[in-house]
Amino acid sequence: MKCPFCSHADTQVMETRVSEDADFIRRRRMCASCDKRFTTYERPEVSFPWIVKKDGRRIEYGRDKLLASMNLALRKRPVSTEQVDAAVERMEEKLLNLGLREVPSSRIGELVMRELKKLDKVAYVRFASVYRSFEDIDEFKTLVDEVRR
Repeated sequence: MKCPFCSHADTQVMETRVSEDADFIRRRRMCASCDKRFTTYERPEVSFPWIVKKDGRRIEYGRDKLLASMNLALRKRPVSTEQVDAAVERMEEKLLNLGLREVPSSRIGELVMRELKKLDKVAYVRFASVYRSFEDIDEFKTLVDEVRR
């Protein structure tokens, strides 16, 4: 593994841990050249379905994009990184279990909304207000009333 600080190719594994649900392996490494430490995560490589956008374009699934969307909605909210990671893991598991080669982006949006609703109601409303692109204030009020119940 190449050091992210000095690009030296020789690093040593200091500690290895398997995640609680055994989905990935966390390794603490130390560079033999600069002595800095860093963490790597090993996950099995799986083939996610392609995402079909509303305009018909097909794009590759991107975990980073999903995380960025969730983190934007969760900005300044009391939700831990671990909770967000767990939510993303659940969504990815659902995507893989569908067994489809292509999934509409609307389905991804619904998965995100379902997870955000569990994590934080304010983040859910934030995401839904952009995702559903409300035409008027009454639609937005209906959403907020639904969350209050």
